[in-house]
Amino acid sequence: MAEVNIHGTAIVVGTQGLIFVGPAGSGKSTLAFTCLAAARRLGLFSALVADDQTMVSVRNGQVLARPPATIAGLIELRGSGIVTVETLAPAVLHYAVLPVDLAEAERLPPEAEDLELTPEAILPLIRLSGRAPDPLAILAAFIPFNGKAPS
Repeated sequence: MAEVNIHGTAIVVGTQGLIFVGPAGSGKSTLAFTCLAAARRLGLFSALVADDQTMVSVRNGQVLARPPATIAGLIELRGSGIVTVETLAPAVLHYAVLPVDLAEAERLPPEAEDLELTPEAILPLIRLSGRAPDPLAILAAFIPFNGKAPS
């Protein structure tokens, strides 16, 4: 499949690739950056793949992500500015994360929910409060993180 530009922020924690998706202003970059920082504090490998624009393709059944060259290594922290962070690209994506507003979200979302990035790129979806004080802890309830870097 040809690469498709997805509006989302992709990161890697341990060996798990995550892409945060949702409308502009929903907190994708902030949640992703908070997870990166929390992973580092726990001694887990973590790196940014791409912020805001993520080039997605499927190769050998794996969903791959990389940044456009012009924004590689940069992440926007809304209200604070743009910062440079460690990156890893390309990276395999394993999960999609959708920031939600708890006031509007369903108490229990559908089980085994998937998100179609493209017809060929479908990932399990995890909904996550944009105001979670420790979003990585919530994600860890669903994702088996480990400290290794992807091979």
